[in-house]
Amino acid sequence: MGVKQAVVARICELCEERGIRPNELATRSGVTPSTVYSLLDPRRKNVSIVTLKMLCDGLDVTLGEFFSTQTFDHLPQELE
Repeated sequence: MGVKQAVVARICELCEERGIRPNELATRSGVTPSTVYSLLDPRRKNVSIVTLKMLCDGLDVTLGEFFSTQTFDHLPQELE
């Protein structure tokens, strides 16, 4: 699993825990639904840290809490 897939998986995990869908996450975060859906799109390679911070705010977690999982601790180095 790469960083992008790990970020998407974490967002989906937090949304599921809170019982919210991407549209509600967008509303809570102050971003457009298309921004959230674009981020979730596997064809999109990069994730803006500013957008991720806004989504974390909408999910009521800090960036530290977002990345504080075993998945992120054990990601392989990406060479691109």
